[in-house]
Amino acid sequence: MSRLLHALASGTYVYDLAQPLAAETPHSPNHPPFRMSLMRRHGDMVREDGSSAANEIIVTGGHTGTHVDALAHVSYVGKLHGGASAEDAQRGGRFSSHGVDAMEPMVCRGVLLDVAALHGTNVLPGGYGITENDLAAAEEKASVEVQAGDVVLVHSGWSRNFSDTQAFLGHETGAPGPTEDAARWLAEKGVRATGAETIAYEQIKPEVGHALLPVHRRLLVESGIHIIEVMNLAELAEAGIYEFMFVLAPLKITGGTGSPVRPLAVVD
Repeated sequence: MSRLLHALASGTYVYDLAQPLAAETPHSPNHPPFRMSLMRRHGDMVREDGSSAANEIIVTGGHTGTHVDALAHVSYVGKLHGGASAEDAQRGGRFSSHGVDAMEPMVCRGVLLDVAALHGTNVLPGGYGITENDLAAAEEKASVEVQAGDVVLVHSGWSRNFSDTQAFLGHETGAPGPTEDAARWLAEKGVRATGAETIAYEQIKPEVGHALLPVHRRLLVESGIHIIEVMNLAELAEAGIYEFMFVLAPLKITGGTGSPVRPLAVVD
Protein backbone atom coordinates (compact mmCIF):
# COMPACT_ATOMS: atom_id res chain seq x y z
CA MET A 1 0.00 0.00 0.00
CA SER A 2 2.83 2.43 0.86
CA ARG A 3 4.34 1.83 -2.59
CA LEU A 4 1.00 2.67 -4.24
CA LEU A 5 0.58 5.84 -2.18
CA HIS A 6 4.13 6.88 -3.06
CA ALA A 7 3.42 6.36 -6.76
CA LEU A 8 0.24 8.42 -6.57
CA ALA A 9 2.01 11.22 -4.72
CA SER A 10 5.05 11.46 -6.98
CA GLY A 11 4.29 12.68 -10.43
CA THR A 12 0.96 11.19 -11.47
CA TYR A 13 -1.56 13.22 -13.46
CA VAL A 14 -5.32 12.68 -13.62
CA TYR A 15 -7.29 13.38 -16.80
CA ASP A 16 -10.97 14.06 -16.19
CA LEU A 17 -12.91 12.32 -18.97
CA ALA A 18 -16.39 13.61 -18.04
CA GLN A 19 -18.45 16.39 -19.54
CA PRO A 20 -20.19 18.88 -17.20
CA LEU A 21 -23.76 18.22 -16.09
CA ALA A 22 -26.00 21.28 -16.43
CA ALA A 23 -29.41 22.25 -17.81
CA GLU A 24 -27.75 22.94 -21.17
CA THR A 25 -26.04 19.54 -21.39
CA PRO A 26 -27.06 17.92 -24.72
CA HIS A 27 -29.22 14.84 -24.25
CA SER A 28 -30.90 12.20 -26.35
CA PRO A 29 -34.59 12.81 -27.11
CA ASN A 30 -35.13 9.32 -25.68
CA HIS A 31 -33.94 10.40 -22.23
CA PRO A 32 -34.91 13.20 -19.81
CA PRO A 33 -32.57 16.18 -19.42
CA PHE A 34 -30.53 17.15 -16.37
CA ARG A 35 -32.11 19.67 -14.01
CA MET A 36 -30.84 21.09 -10.73
CA SER A 37 -32.39 23.66 -8.44
CA LEU A 38 -31.40 25.03 -5.05
CA MET A 39 -34.00 23.95 -2.50
CA ARG A 40 -32.39 25.84 0.38
CA ARG A 41 -30.24 28.91 0.01
CA HIS A 42 -27.79 30.43 2.45
CA GLY A 43 -29.76 32.71 4.76
CA ASP A 44 -33.03 30.78 4.48
CA MET A 45 -32.17 29.34 7.88
CA VAL A 46 -29.34 30.66 10.03
CA ARG A 47 -28.14 28.76 13.10
CA GLU A 48 -27.44 30.41 16.41
CA ASP A 49 -23.71 30.48 15.67
CA GLY A 50 -24.29 32.30 12.35
CA SER A 51 -23.72 29.29 10.10
CA SER A 52 -26.02 28.44 7.22
CA ALA A 53 -26.33 25.64 4.65
CA ALA A 54 -27.57 25.29 1.09
CA ASN A 55 -28.73 22.19 -0.77
CA GLU A 56 -30.29 21.20 -4.08
CA ILE A 57 -32.61 18.79 -5.79
CA ILE A 58 -31.35 16.96 -8.88
CA VAL A 59 -33.57 15.38 -11.54
CA THR A 60 -31.92 13.51 -14.40
CA GLY A 61 -32.09 10.44 -16.55
CA GLY A 62 -29.54 7.72 -15.98
CA HIS A 63 -28.31 8.17 -19.57
CA THR A 64 -27.84 11.95 -19.56
CA GLY A 65 -24.37 13.48 -19.68
CA THR A 66 -21.33 11.26 -19.23
CA HIS A 67 -22.79 7.91 -18.20
CA VAL A 68 -22.35 4.16 -18.30
CA ASP A 69 -24.90 1.68 -19.66
CA ALA A 70 -25.83 -1.24 -17.44
CA LEU A 71 -26.49 -4.56 -19.16
CA ALA A 72 -30.21 -4.07 -18.39
CA HIS A 73 -30.29 -1.10 -20.78
CA VAL A 74 -30.92 -3.10 -23.97
CA SER A 75 -32.78 -6.31 -24.75
CA TYR A 76 -33.10 -8.36 -27.93
CA VAL A 77 -36.22 -10.42 -28.72
CA GLY A 78 -37.19 -10.08 -25.08
CA LYS A 79 -33.88 -11.26 -23.62
CA LEU A 80 -31.11 -9.50 -21.71
CA HIS A 81 -27.48 -10.58 -21.62
CA GLY A 82 -27.11 -14.26 -20.86
CA GLY A 83 -30.70 -15.04 -21.88
CA ALA A 84 -32.41 -13.42 -18.87
CA SER A 85 -36.04 -12.49 -19.48
CA ALA A 86 -36.36 -8.70 -19.77
CA GLU A 87 -40.04 -8.86 -18.78
CA ASP A 88 -39.31 -10.81 -15.62
CA ALA A 89 -36.28 -8.70 -14.68
CA GLN A 90 -38.10 -5.35 -14.93
CA ARG A 91 -41.12 -6.25 -12.80
CA GLY A 92 -41.65 -3.91 -9.87
CA GLY A 93 -40.26 -0.85 -11.60
CA ARG A 94 -36.57 -1.71 -11.31
CA PHE A 95 -34.34 -4.45 -12.66
CA SER A 96 -33.79 -7.48 -10.47
CA SER A 97 -30.86 -8.56 -12.64
CA HIS A 98 -28.25 -6.74 -14.76
CA GLY A 99 -28.98 -3.40 -13.07
CA VAL A 100 -26.22 -0.82 -12.73
CA ASP A 101 -25.93 -1.66 -9.03
CA ALA A 102 -24.59 -5.08 -10.08
CA MET A 103 -21.79 -3.47 -12.08
CA GLU A 104 -18.35 -3.71 -10.47
CA PRO A 105 -16.25 -0.52 -10.18
CA MET A 106 -13.41 -0.40 -12.70
CA VAL A 107 -9.76 0.17 -11.85
CA CYS A 108 -7.93 -1.32 -14.81
CA ARG A 109 -5.87 -0.65 -17.92
CA GLY A 110 -7.33 1.85 -20.33
CA VAL A 111 -6.42 2.26 -24.00
CA LEU A 112 -7.20 5.23 -26.25
CA LEU A 113 -7.64 4.53 -29.96
CA ASP A 114 -7.42 7.87 -31.77
CA VAL A 115 -9.34 7.30 -34.99
CA ALA A 116 -9.57 11.03 -35.73
CA ALA A 117 -5.76 11.36 -35.73
CA LEU A 118 -5.52 8.22 -37.84
CA HIS A 119 -7.41 10.09 -40.57
CA GLY A 120 -5.42 13.29 -40.09
CA THR A 121 -8.27 15.33 -38.63
CA ASN A 122 -9.38 16.78 -35.33
CA VAL A 123 -12.99 15.68 -35.81
CA LEU A 124 -14.38 12.82 -37.87
CA PRO A 125 -17.27 13.82 -40.15
CA GLY A 126 -20.84 13.28 -39.02
CA GLY A 127 -22.15 9.86 -39.93
CA TYR A 128 -18.70 8.31 -40.30
CA GLY A 129 -18.66 4.61 -39.46
CA ILE A 130 -15.62 3.59 -37.40
CA THR A 131 -14.69 0.14 -38.63
CA GLU A 132 -12.72 -2.82 -37.37
CA ASN A 133 -9.89 -1.73 -39.68
CA ASP A 134 -9.92 1.75 -38.14
CA LEU A 135 -9.56 0.35 -34.63
CA ALA A 136 -6.81 -2.06 -35.64
CA ALA A 137 -4.90 0.68 -37.49
CA ALA A 138 -5.27 3.11 -34.55
CA GLU A 139 -4.01 0.36 -32.23
CA GLU A 140 -0.94 -0.16 -34.43
CA LYS A 141 -0.31 3.59 -34.80
CA ALA A 142 -0.38 4.02 -31.01
CA SER A 143 1.95 1.03 -30.49
CA VAL A 144 -0.44 -0.52 -28.00
CA GLU A 145 -2.18 -3.88 -27.94
CA VAL A 146 -5.75 -4.16 -26.70
CA GLN A 147 -5.96 -6.99 -24.19
CA ALA A 148 -8.71 -8.86 -22.38
CA GLY A 149 -10.06 -6.87 -19.46
CA ASP A 150 -9.11 -3.47 -20.91
CA VAL A 151 -11.39 -0.47 -21.29
CA VAL A 152 -11.07 0.90 -24.83
CA LEU A 153 -11.92 4.54 -25.52
CA VAL A 154 -12.47 5.62 -29.13
CA HIS A 155 -11.57 9.21 -29.99
CA SER A 156 -13.53 10.74 -32.86
CA GLY A 157 -13.07 14.39 -31.84
CA TRP A 158 -16.85 14.84 -31.54
CA SER A 159 -16.56 16.33 -28.04
CA ARG A 160 -15.41 19.55 -29.74
CA ASN A 161 -19.10 20.07 -30.64
CA PHE A 162 -20.33 19.67 -27.05
CA SER A 163 -21.10 23.38 -26.53
CA ASP A 164 -23.32 23.44 -29.64
CA THR A 165 -26.31 21.21 -28.83
CA GLN A 166 -27.60 20.86 -32.38
CA ALA A 167 -24.16 20.06 -33.80
CA PHE A 168 -23.48 17.60 -30.99
CA LEU A 169 -26.79 15.78 -31.45
CA GLY A 170 -26.02 15.56 -35.17
CA HIS A 171 -29.56 15.01 -36.37
CA GLU A 172 -28.88 16.67 -39.73
CA THR A 173 -25.25 15.63 -40.13
CA GLY A 174 -25.19 12.31 -38.30
CA ALA A 175 -22.51 11.47 -35.73
CA PRO A 176 -19.40 9.29 -36.03
CA GLY A 177 -19.32 6.01 -34.18
CA PRO A 178 -18.36 2.34 -34.24
CA THR A 179 -19.98 -0.08 -36.67
CA GLU A 180 -21.03 -3.65 -35.90
CA ASP A 181 -17.74 -5.07 -37.15
CA ALA A 182 -15.86 -2.71 -34.81
CA ALA A 183 -18.01 -3.94 -31.92
CA ARG A 184 -17.26 -7.52 -32.90
CA TRP A 185 -13.52 -6.73 -32.93
CA LEU A 186 -13.74 -5.32 -29.39
CA ALA A 187 -15.76 -8.31 -28.19
CA GLU A 188 -13.21 -10.73 -29.65
CA LYS A 189 -10.47 -8.82 -27.82
CA GLY A 190 -12.36 -9.44 -24.55
CA VAL A 191 -12.66 -5.81 -23.39
CA ARG A 192 -14.71 -5.14 -20.28
CA ALA A 193 -16.04 -1.76 -21.44
CA THR A 194 -15.69 0.74 -24.24
CA GLY A 195 -16.50 4.42 -24.49
CA ALA A 196 -16.70 7.37 -26.86
CA GLU A 197 -17.69 11.04 -27.02
CA THR A 198 -21.08 10.91 -28.72
CA ILE A 199 -24.53 10.51 -27.14
CA ALA A 200 -24.92 7.07 -28.71
CA TYR A 201 -21.97 4.71 -29.12
CA GLU A 202 -22.98 4.01 -32.72
CA GLN A 203 -22.56 5.19 -36.29
CA ILE A 204 -25.51 7.61 -36.54
CA LYS A 205 -26.39 8.42 -40.11
CA PRO A 206 -27.91 11.80 -41.14
CA GLU A 207 -31.65 12.17 -40.52
CA VAL A 208 -31.85 8.64 -39.09
CA GLY A 209 -31.19 9.33 -35.42
CA HIS A 210 -31.42 6.46 -32.94
CA ALA A 211 -33.89 4.36 -34.94
CA LEU A 212 -31.52 1.38 -34.90
CA LEU A 213 -28.68 0.76 -32.41
CA PRO A 214 -27.08 -2.54 -33.47
CA VAL A 215 -23.79 -1.89 -31.65
CA HIS A 216 -25.66 -1.61 -28.34
CA ARG A 217 -27.25 -4.99 -28.99
CA ARG A 218 -23.96 -6.63 -29.90
CA LEU A 219 -22.01 -5.20 -26.95
CA LEU A 220 -24.55 -5.15 -24.11
CA VAL A 221 -26.78 -8.12 -24.93
CA GLU A 222 -24.54 -10.49 -26.83
CA SER A 223 -21.17 -9.75 -25.19
CA GLY A 224 -21.86 -8.27 -21.75
CA ILE A 225 -19.62 -5.26 -22.46
CA HIS A 226 -20.54 -1.96 -20.80
CA ILE A 227 -20.75 1.24 -22.88
CA ILE A 228 -19.66 4.69 -21.69
CA GLU A 229 -21.04 7.68 -23.61
CA VAL A 230 -20.67 11.49 -23.78
CA MET A 231 -17.02 11.37 -22.72
CA ASN A 232 -14.47 14.15 -23.07
CA LEU A 233 -11.41 12.59 -24.69
CA ALA A 234 -9.93 15.76 -26.22
CA GLU A 235 -7.25 16.46 -23.61
CA LEU A 236 -6.13 12.83 -23.49
CA ALA A 237 -5.86 12.70 -27.30
CA GLU A 238 -4.03 16.03 -27.53
CA ALA A 239 -1.47 14.78 -25.01
CA GLY A 240 -0.94 11.61 -27.04
CA ILE A 241 -1.75 9.38 -24.06
CA TYR A 242 -2.75 5.97 -25.35
CA GLU A 243 -2.26 3.77 -22.27
CA PHE A 244 -3.27 4.62 -18.69
CA MET A 245 -4.94 3.45 -15.51
CA PHE A 246 -8.70 3.80 -15.96
CA VAL A 247 -10.98 4.47 -12.99
CA LEU A 248 -14.79 4.44 -13.06
CA ALA A 249 -17.53 3.72 -10.52
CA PRO A 250 -21.27 4.06 -11.24
CA LEU A 251 -23.73 5.28 -8.64
CA LYS A 252 -25.21 2.27 -6.87
CA ILE A 253 -28.73 2.82 -8.20
CA THR A 254 -30.69 -0.31 -7.36
CA GLY A 255 -32.12 -1.81 -10.54
CA GLY A 256 -31.09 1.14 -12.72
CA THR A 257 -30.29 0.86 -16.43
CA GLY A 258 -27.47 3.40 -16.31
CA SER A 259 -25.68 5.92 -14.13
CA PRO A 260 -23.90 9.24 -14.44
CA VAL A 261 -20.14 8.73 -14.03
CA ARG A 262 -16.91 10.71 -13.85
CA PRO A 263 -14.29 8.49 -15.49
CA LEU A 264 -10.62 9.20 -14.89
CA ALA A 265 -7.37 8.38 -16.68
CA VAL A 266 -4.35 8.26 -14.36
CA VAL A 267 -0.90 8.52 -15.94
CA ASP A 268 2.71 9.07 -14.86
